[in-house]
Amino acid sequence: MRLLILAALLGAVALPALAADPIEVRIRDHRFHPDVVEVPAGQKARLLVINEDSEPEEFESTDLNREKLIRAGASATIFLPPLEPGEYPFYGEFHADTAQGTIVVK
Repeated sequence: MRLLILAALLGAVALPALAADPIEVRIRDHRFHPDVVEVPAGQKARLLVINEDSEPEEFESTDLNREKLIRAGASATIFLPPLEPGEYPFYGEFHADTAQGTIVVK
């Protein structure tokens, strides 16, 4: 019994850190809400991007090497690796003039 408890505790420590809940980002009126998202440094994170617009949009970030088409009324999960502190811009390719945001890693 003690070995099972010890194994469970060691296994939990060995798992990579992941931010507990996905961070919601909504696309509304061809803009990201919020347009600044904070994530902790050195931890994996998940963005849940929800497109409330009547047109598709593409979440894109060259710095993060992420690109995901999100249909109108749909959502997508964007997985982020552990990141160094800094700012990582993202944008909506179909409305790049208004759909812009930044991930701030602290």
